Amino acid sequence: MTNTALILIDVQRGFDDPLWGKRGNPDAEANIAALLAAWTGPLVLVRHDSTEPGSPLHPGADGNRFKPELDGARPDLVFGKSVHSAFHGEVDLHAWLTGRGITDVVLAGIQTNMCVETTARVGNNLGYRVRVVLDATYTFDLDGLTAEDLTRATAANLRGGRFAEIAATADFL
Repeated sequence: MTNTALILIDVQRGFDDPLWGKRGNPDAEANIAALLAAWTGPLVLVRHDSTEPGSPLHPGADGNRFKPELDGARPDLVFGKSVHSAFHGEVDLHAWLTGRGITDVVLAGIQTNMCVETTARVGNNLGYRVRVVLDATYTFDLDGLTAEDLTRATAANLRGGRFAEIAATADFL
């Protein structure tokens, strides 16, 4: 899968902060770790660098660090972003991928309906074959919807809109 990159989005300690509320998919970190352990292609780690003072994801905050599941990872690229799409970070991800002949991206991370979904949509718009490993993502309850509702909606949006294929960790193990 040398033409396929695994992009892990915002797998950061700051998402363990109770301020986010009730989260879904308690198995996400284990699935991320399993996916990472099995992955042999190019690996990209993306970190959300919040511009909001006091945010657990603000650069310099302990929560900005990657979760322990990423310890020992040997990424080919690591960078920060302050918006939802990994394609709009401090590195030109599109140029980096195309410069290496990468045509397919596999996405996992946090939050399913925010940065993962946005990255999938932009990646598709840029011409990549996008696969989202849904059981290696999670999100939080929001505006009266449960995290599970939001995850199902993301899957329906991405699959139905032909932005991405929806996969499971087992598909890559």
